[in-house]
Amino acid sequence: MVKFLKPNKAVILLQGRYAGRKAVIVKSFDDGTRERAYGHCLVAGIKKYPGKVIRKDSAKKTAKKSRVKAFVKLVNYQHLMPTRYTLDVDLKDVVSADSLQSKDKKVTACKETKKRLEERFKTGKNRWFFTKLRLIVGRIGL
Repeated sequence: MVKFLKPNKAVILLQGRYAGRKAVIVKSFDDGTRERAYGHCLVAGIKKYPGKVIRKDSAKKTAKKSRVKAFVKLVNYQHLMPTRYTLDVDLKDVVSADSLQSKDKKVTACKETKKRLEERFKTGKNRWFFTKLRLIVGRIGL
């Protein structure tokens, strides 16, 4: 089987608290570990998306709208939907599997992830990743 869930791949979470949120794979564990015997990966994603920035906003308001909240989590492969997009944000040195062991390590990893994602948002690249997932509901013909 071809390994396609590689680091820096953008994915959408399908289950749990962050269902419908976009995330990036930091590290994948294809064969599982002792604690988790199934294929899973370490993801860092967006908990709260940035707002829409318009030209007439003041610098203070633009800074507030450009904020991002991040999360770090281990997720089963079954609960991910891969996308065609990749995000070239280097999170390997910030987020690791052992950073999830204690609360303070996880908080520092989330803060650093938030900083890196905000930098990426301000460059204007990867626009799709920083927009909310749109749900298109159509009517069935009656």
